[in-house]
Amino acid sequence: MKTKRWVIAAPDRACVDALSREGGYAPLTAAVLTARGIDTPQAAAAYLSCDRAGLHDPFLLADMDKAVPVIRGAVERGEHIVVYGDYDVDGVTATCILVDYLRSKGAVCEYYIPNRLREGYGLSREAMEKLYEQGTRLLITVDSGITADEEIAAARELGMRVVITDHHECHDTLPEADAVVDYKRPDCAYPFDSLAGVGVAFKLICALEGDADAVLDRYADLIALGTVADVMPIVGENRIIVAEGLKKMAETSNIGLEMLLREAGMKHKRLTSSTISFVLAPRINAAGRMGQAELAAELFLTHDPVRAQELAARLCEQNKHRQHEENEILTQALTRLRKEYNPIEDKIIVLAGKGWHHGVIGIVCSRLCDRYGCPVVLISIDEDGTGKGSGRSVKGFNLFEALSSCSDLLERYGGHELAAGLTVSADKVDALRACLRDYAEKHVSMAELIPQQNIDCMVRPEWLTIPNIEALSVLEPYGMRNPEPVFCMKDMVVEDITPISSDRHVRLTLVKDGARFSAMWFGTGAGGLGFVEGNLVDAAFHLEVNEFRGRRSVQLTVCDIQLSECEHLADQKLLNVYNTYMADGPLTAREARLLLPDRKDLVAVWRHIVCRAEDGRLSVPDGALSRRVAWESRRDINIGKLFVCLDVFSESGLISYHFKEGMLNILLKPYEGKADISGSVVLATLQSMAG
Repeated sequence: MKTKRWVIAAPDRACVDALSREGGYAPLTAAVLTARGIDTPQAAAAYLSCDRAGLHDPFLLADMDKAVPVIRGAVERGEHIVVYGDYDVDGVTATCILVDYLRSKGAVCEYYIPNRLREGYGLSREAMEKLYEQGTRLLITVDSGITADEEIAAARELGMRVVITDHHECHDTLPEADAVVDYKRPDCAYPFDSLAGVGVAFKLICALEGDADAVLDRYADLIALGTVADVMPIVGENRIIVAEGLKKMAETSNIGLEMLLREAGMKHKRLTSSTISFVLAPRINAAGRMGQAELAAELFLTHDPVRAQELAARLCEQNKHRQHEENEILTQALTRLRKEYNPIEDKIIVLAGKGWHHGVIGIVCSRLCDRYGCPVVLISIDEDGTGKGSGRSVKGFNLFEALSSCSDLLERYGGHELAAGLTVSADKVDALRACLRDYAEKHVSMAELIPQQNIDCMVRPEWLTIPNIEALSVLEPYGMRNPEPVFCMKDMVVEDITPISSDRHVRLTLVKDGARFSAMWFGTGAGGLGFVEGNLVDAAFHLEVNEFRGRRSVQLTVCDIQLSECEHLADQKLLNVYNTYMADGPLTAREARLLLPDRKDLVAVWRHIVCRAEDGRLSVPDGALSRRVAWESRRDINIGKLFVCLDVFSESGLISYHFKEGMLNILLKPYEGKADISGSVVLATLQSMAG
């Protein structure tokens, strides 16, 4: 895992005080708002408002005035209507609210969601022909259709009317549909530019019903579900929708959603946008990824509690199946990367595998991208030699432009800066890898690939009170463009480190100016820390109030921890002594003893390297290895002593090591028999100097 680059906002103290005083906001809340450029009571009130009065007139959307009479006419004539959706959460929820609404008005309405594995995304001519043969006379798209010029033309030629609702980018020309409702149209002056596909479907229903409040009362939970799952900015209209949706979700009248909450263990628990992102959305998306999106659609449309419970259980099973497939691919990818990936030189990862599940390689891409801090492209090779790939990128590397530079090798590709899909022949995968590596080499530096940790503000211990933390709730719901606040305190003493859950996570006790805080760092075990008890660290964290056995206390949820500047200065003093020694300079006996490892020290360092290395390689942040070994062995292994140990092993032909981009990289060399370091010149010289 690469070291993160911290970007700490510095809100103006006078603005924070003024906002707190004039707007009545708690100090922490005022600091976060000011850090995000919201520094007046008026701006804060507008930003934080969840008032339904902030919803815009749906007829401000271009072509809404055309879509409404087309749909009303079809309903009145009893024509067969089909809502054409998509297989992700946004597409499924958009499909369900529109189908349910039209059926409630007496419409003959069905839905069609393309199979992700057989048909892929969007409309197809085959689907148009099939739907027409089945009697469809009005096709309404949701979350799709804006670039389906040929398919829409085919539908019209067959005799269907078409209304498009979408939120994706348009081409230079729009499809020849009866109505095209998409705020991304260049001629659309709609005042909010971040609705999800389900948000546009909501606006269509509002226009048909003429009462936005009634529609929101009825569908807010599903609209919020699709909006958060599609990672839309939780500002403006989306903030209103999600706030209303989370309230409704807690007492939902949708029997399918209620059963899903029960099956996921979330019924009667506090629901947040994180509940949607990490609990509900993966279960719904799993159905689409595994080629069974219709299960999710049926779940939200059924009125039968028994059937709803059965479907909710199946979605959870599909999610487990998805997780299994995902972990299988991840394991294969990690095994290969340990041999093929060079963290010092490689700026992009491109892997291909036979039979990898098309529906889950995108998730694996995201996990590898987070793990290695670089763009990742995974390609699944089918039996016929066709490779279908998915890619994820990091800020600073435009994946779509990278693929465009290799377009002559690709059969199809599409996407945007951070995510893309592609189709490539198996015999061109090696050429594609070389092309993408060449592009990365020319267009991005290793420094630009360092992950960034944004921090809202520095805080003082006296600010971290339960009332101040509870007051942060006014910022909710969190999401894109309104993330959960991250705070920072520097020079905290690590008083205690407790591994939990078989060292998958760690509980820390951190002390600052006499104030003691409990901190949880999930996903990081004690063996992976770069500090030990007694060290001073800088911590970046979320804040929450922990309740346990009736006792309430402040808890820090760690985002990242780095050694404090004083620790780096202490390391540098030892490194100066080490560098003097390596340059054959004079050392005092005391200085030599600081660097001189005994046999147990050497064993501790060697054991750690051998146990932690993957396929003979170990890469750790500069300054972390000595502390990790010290933690495991409970021995005094300072950074200078560590490097002497490494030099002894290198002198004996056991390893090689070097530094780059703040990382210490060790390569184990093959050897037979028992390693002999008795003849080490490094040790002998230090021993003579130590006296």
